[in-house]
Amino acid sequence: MRLAGAYVIDLEPHVDERGFFARAFCEREFAERGLPVRFPQCNLSHNARKATLRGMHFQAGLERETKVVRAVSGAIYDVIVDLRVESATFLEWIGVELSRETGRALFVPGGFAHGFLTLTDDADVFYHMSDFFRPEADRGFRWDDPQANIRWPASPLTISARDASYPDLDPSRLSGTTP
Repeated sequence: MRLAGAYVIDLEPHVDERGFFARAFCEREFAERGLPVRFPQCNLSHNARKATLRGMHFQAGLERETKVVRAVSGAIYDVIVDLRVESATFLEWIGVELSRETGRALFVPGGFAHGFLTLTDDADVFYHMSDFFRPEADRGFRWDDPQANIRWPASPLTISARDASYPDLDPSRLSGTTP
């Protein structure tokens, strides 16, 4: 993948007349690749309407929150932006379609901002989180920030007041290690 440390995770389904069975997470396979294997918090986001936008969110501070994100119903356009000042891909972004049909997941390394736009009604998004949510470290920037220059597949029709009011991305504030 173009952004160091980010991975698309595809299922390897075993199909029969009942449907399929696939392993969604394997601690051994993650550990062999140097990825976190501890996910003490899991979240589920239900999105009733198509074109709902959530993001762009990240956690400030020493502990960089890692996520594994999967659409378990419906479909989303999932976006991550590399906010790691030391990275060769600093401020670059990728967007990946995640859907129930593909079962595809996105591994989001710590130090990345994350957001998504729903592509269908009734899109449910399941997150494995590497750390407990810390409200004091919760940060974000505007989904349409000109510096990030994310090319969304459509304009959002539904967005929270909080997400709509985030400030522009300020790279000079990303190098610090405290919230």
